[in-house]
Amino acid sequence: MPPHYGGVVRLAKYLAHAGVASRRAAERLIAAGRVRVDGDVVRDPARDVSDANEVVAEGRAVRPEPLEYHVVNKPVGVVSTASDPGGKEKVTDLVDTEARLYPVGRLDADSSGLILLTNDGELANRLMHPRYEVDKRYRVRVRGTPSKAALARLREGVELDDGKTAPADVRLVESNGR
Repeated sequence: MPPHYGGVVRLAKYLAHAGVASRRAAERLIAAGRVRVDGDVVRDPARDVSDANEVVAEGRAVRPEPLEYHVVNKPVGVVSTASDPGGKEKVTDLVDTEARLYPVGRLDADSSGLILLTNDGELANRLMHPRYEVDKRYRVRVRGTPSKAALARLREGVELDDGKTAPADVRLVESNGR
């Protein structure tokens, strides 16, 4: 249970969710003695804390940000990332919030569709990490009719820059022959 709902979590996770640093960077802050819990320096990143504790990192009080969940209809031309060095509009720009949101999943810039944005890293991990085997279902509209070879490639898995996709269960639902 997230700390701002009364649950108990490890200190490094608490700091990460509060936006102080990534979990690994939070572990380094703790090890360096730059974090206090209830007035005491803590060097154990596994120390349990909750909202009942006073947590201070580098002299500043720390509170986790509330969890946010947004389902956004990503338009064509918008990238489904939280940062883009090329300066393209990002899907996170479509939501008016101060929270650090991350997209759950990806859609190509030249496609549109629903995408989940959240600052709930635990949920994002459970939905996206292959070990949890969460099926993703897409309904895609394309110009013309996809060839049998294109459908076969999807069924075998497609090689991308970051590795091969899992084989897809692909079905042609309807074809208008254009």
